[in-house]
Parts: sequence; structure tokens; C-alpha cells
Amino acid sequence: MINSIGSPTHTSASHADRNYASDIDHQPVRFVHRISEAGRLLPSASQWNSIELDFHLAPQSNTTYDSLPSRYSKSFDYELVITDKRYFKRFVYVSIFIVFVVLAIVLLVQFLPHKHKHHGKSKNITLALNQALMFFDAQKSGNYPSNSPVKFRGSSGLQDGNTSNPPADLKGGFYDSGKNIKFSFPTAYTITLLSWTVIEYHDKYDSIGELDHVKDIIRWGSDYLLKIFDPPNSTTAPIIIYSQVGSNHTNGYNDVTCWQRPEDMNYTRPVSACNETASDLAGEIMAALSAASIVFKEDTGYSIKLIQSAEKLFEVATKNDTGHHQGTYTAVEDCGGEARMYYDSSGYRDELIWGGTWLFFATGNTSYLGYATSNFSAAEAEETASEQGVFYWNNKLTANAVLLTRLRYFHDLGYPFEVGLGSSSNKIDLLICSYLSREIYSRTPGGLILLRPDHGEPLQFAATASFLGKLYSDYLELLRRSGVSCSSEFYSVEMLREFSISQVNYILGDNPMKMSYMVGFGNKYPTHVHHRAASIPWDDQHYSCPEGDRWLYSTDPNPNILYGAMVAGPDKFDNFLDDRDKPWFTEPTIARNAGLVAALIALHDPPYKSSDSNGTNLGIDLTGIFKNLQLVPPGT
Repeated sequence: MINSIGSPTHTSASHADRNYASDIDHQPVRFVHRISEAGRLLPSASQWNSIELDFHLAPQSNTTYDSLPSRYSKSFDYELVITDKRYFKRFVYVSIFIVFVVLAIVLLVQFLPHKHKHHGKSKNITLALNQALMFFDAQKSGNYPSNSPVKFRGSSGLQDGNTSNPPADLKGGFYDSGKNIKFSFPTAYTITLLSWTVIEYHDKYDSIGELDHVKDIIRWGSDYLLKIFDPPNSTTAPIIIYSQVGSNHTNGYNDVTCWQRPEDMNYTRPVSACNETASDLAGEIMAALSAASIVFKEDTGYSIKLIQSAEKLFEVATKNDTGHHQGTYTAVEDCGGEARMYYDSSGYRDELIWGGTWLFFATGNTSYLGYATSNFSAAEAEETASEQGVFYWNNKLTANAVLLTRLRYFHDLGYPFEVGLGSSSNKIDLLICSYLSREIYSRTPGGLILLRPDHGEPLQFAATASFLGKLYSDYLELLRRSGVSCSSEFYSVEMLREFSISQVNYILGDNPMKMSYMVGFGNKYPTHVHHRAASIPWDDQHYSCPEGDRWLYSTDPNPNILYGAMVAGPDKFDNFLDDRDKPWFTEPTIARNAGLVAALIALHDPPYKSSDSNGTNLGIDLTGIFKNLQLVPPGT
């Protein structure tokens, strides 16, 4: 006896109610199952076996006051009508299926590798990274490899070093920029930074097929660095460090006044040489050789050779005898006078502790770490105000603090290094806050951070800030820290990553000019790059210096696309001029591109197979940099 599906019927109904119920008994209802006071489905006459279900629709009373009115009065029975067994079975099966699907989705979300999502327009980071590495192929000097992806280059500079006294084999290395000069200082910085990215993110490089490529670039550079340092044959013989090949000061045509492909050069290319007083140059070379030795640790003989040269450089650059003088390489005319216009060094202590830190990671000898931590404060005092927080070829202090913080977080050595390591981590937290707060560093209207607003060429500084920001955010996530706090402000890991991707997105086209500042990437990019080899046709013709001027001042686009070259970039108002004769806008350099490669690989998605030691999938090698740390005692 029912009123309707699921409707309650009072068990103490009046006689009138029972008459009403009897009036509707004749309605055709099939397979009615009535729910009792206990909430159980009672059997009824049907063509299939009835089942009993307990719905627990009302609380069970264990008192003697069942007759009292209650919102859960047991005087109500609930009735359920099942009109067809097939529909009921389907309902049960579908419900079970939905439950399993929901559980499966939850499990997949929980256990599949997580890709970090970034706000803003998505860029093809894999393509950008491939192209950014190609730029280094275009800059190679010496016997040019036949398998190079760059087809408008050939062998060049095969006489480099012949004019030095005594003559030296200085073939190889990289042309620094659109000019055909080879500068040792930014070359060493480039190799250090590229090696660092491989040490941290080699799984990412490998997953996109670029590990062998980047290691080839590093080895091309480290081979050259081994050539430019000539160790003394005895304890009394002076050392020689070659700082530059090529010139802009010679009479007649030279590497600046002549607009000519490297393959066509036939003018004299002078060599600049230094001694052990070029402390900054020595420090950067030892850092590069040490970092590269970790990259090539599986090639034991080559790795040992790199370390031995780095240790010898450290010995002569840091010795404390009364006759030894330390200084910058550009302070001495014969050593760095030629480079002063392009790579004038403002200090040397940051390079020496940079070299010491990398030597520690390469050897495990704590005496090198002791040197780095004990001299860190002196390097901070030497840092100029305009360069604080900036990481580039002239300032390694910020990056060195990141390395020491990494050591403190994941392989803390304790006494006697805890003070130096602790001050480094504090410095980095403040740096990260300065990136995000906008109170210390301003930005262009389009969002590019201006770390050196009065210097120009801002992309190189934004790229390395992006790299350090993303790298540090990975460290924080490995520590399961949600962010950093500075005074009353808190900045999350996600905010730091958003900053890093925003700077790279700006470089790759998300800017007011709607232009990618990396050549060959996107639909709009600079086509009048200040670059000799890219601007002159590759047509098997020899062009003299006067003939080359027609391409320097041509308004036509470069006939060769210099894929992956990051140009100097816009001014602080986001304005950019794509003119070949305005290098402050359109000239690329290897040091700038190293920062771009670092930012790109840091921001690249990790391979799905990768998992760090704590189960977080970031594509970073948490322990690889510590493999050589056997805690060799000082003085051994």
C-alpha cells in the first residue's frame, strides 16, 4: 500500500486514510518492496527473488521512549518501487563502474609525474634550446667539424697563436660575438655556466637528445682553455695565460675595422698574454676546468687532466708569498688592455672563490672550500653597488652563493664551514625576494627585469636571473619548502617559477615589440644581426675587407640565419632597432647565450622517467655534484 515512490506513510493512520489507501489499491504497480521501520527492504510478490537492503535512513533508538515525537520518528516507513529488474541491475553496474573510474582518476593524478604549469603563453622550450645551442656551433674557430648543423661556416683561425712570443697553438675556441676576436675571460665563464647546467639537468638534456650536443660544445671550449694556460716547467719559471686572440688596435685592418667572414681573414691577429697576477682570469679558467671535469667524469684521463690544470692555476693565483701580486687582468695593458673596451673586469676575488668552490666539488678537497668560505666576505666587499645580485661574466658572487647554499641544504659539512654557508643561504633568500618584490629592481613596461638599468643590453641579466630563480625553486621543492620569507613578505615557489618563465617568455616574443630576441625562433625575430659570418653570403667567394662593408651597411636581411643567437635586446623602454650597424641592439655573444641556455634547460619539463631522490620529479640531479666529496682533509 503506497502513496507514491519514496513517500512516507504513517503507521497509525486514521480510518479515513485507510479508506483512501484502499481506493488506490487497484492501481497497477509491479514488484513493490516496502521498507520497514528498521530500514530493511521487505519481500513482496514478484517474479524474481527479492533482496534485502539496509538503508539506515533513520537512527536506531535504544530507549523506551519510542512513542515520543521526534524528527526521526520511527512511525514512518519508506517504500521503494522497483519496476524492472533489468533497470535495477543496470543502475547497480553503472554505479559501480563510476566509482571505479573515479578511483582510477584519483590514483593517476596522485602517482603520475607532475608537470609544472606556468602562466602565460606556452613556448616550445625544446626547439628554443636546440637553436640556442646551435649558436655555439656558429661561433667555433679552428678546424670546423664537418657534421656541424651550421652550414655557412668553415675552418678559420688556423694561424692563431703564431704571432705570440714564443709561438703557441691557439687554434680552436669560440669567436666571442659578431666580431672575430677570441676572449678567454668570457669563454671560461661560458664553459663554467654550461657545465653547471649539465651537472644539474643532464637528465633533461638527455631526454630531448641534446646531451651529446652540449657536451661537445663544452669540450670544444675546455680543450681551448687547456691551450691558453701554459704551466711553468719549473718552480721559478713564469706562467703564461693567453687572454685574447685578435685585436682592435692594430694599424690597418683588424678584427673590428674589417667586416669579413672568419674564413677569409688574412690580416695579423695579435695575441695578448698575462702572468699569474691576472687573478680574475685564472679564477674563471680554474672554475671552468673544474666544472668541466665533473661533466666528463666518465672520461677519467681527460677529467684528471682538467683538474690538474685547475689545481695548478689555483696554486699560482692564490699563493701568499710577499712577491706575489693579485689583480684584474684588464688592469695590465699587455694582458687585458685590448679587452678593456669589451670585458673590463671590476674585481678578482669573486672569480677566485668561484674557482675554489668548483675545485672543491671536482676534488672533494675541503681546503678549496675553506678558501671560498673564508674569502667570501672580502669578495662581497669588493662587489660594486651596481652589480649586486647580478650574475654574468663579470660577477660570480651571486652564483657562488647559490652553490654554497646547495651544499648547506643537501650535504652540510658543519664546522668549520657553517658560518660561511649560512651567510650564503641568507644572501640568496634576499636575492630571490628582490627579484619578486619590485622594490629594488624596476622593470620595463613590458615586464623585463632591469638588474642594471643604466647599462643597457638587459636580456643577459634577465636570463641568468631566470636560471637562478628556477634552479633555487627546485632546491626549495626538494626541501619541501613552500617559498621564502623576507621581512613581512612571503614569496611562494610558484611565484618564483612564474617570474623565471616570464623573463624567458619576454625574450622569446611576449614583449611590446612582439619580437623574439632569439634569432630564428617564432614568426618575428631580428634579421639584421650584427654578425660578420651571418651577414655575408656563403657562396665560395673570397671577400676582402672593403668588399665586406657593403653587407655591413646593407638594409637587406642577413643571407644566413644565425639560429639561436640572443641579441643584446631592447632598451629600458622596450624599444628595439633591428639595425646591423647598431650592435648595442643586435649583437649576440657566447656569454649571453650561455645564460639563455641555462634558463631554458632549467625551465624545460623534466623527463617522465626522471625522479629525484625524494620522489619529486624535477629533472635535477640532487647528488651528482657531490660524488667527489670524500672529505679530503686540508693540506693533502
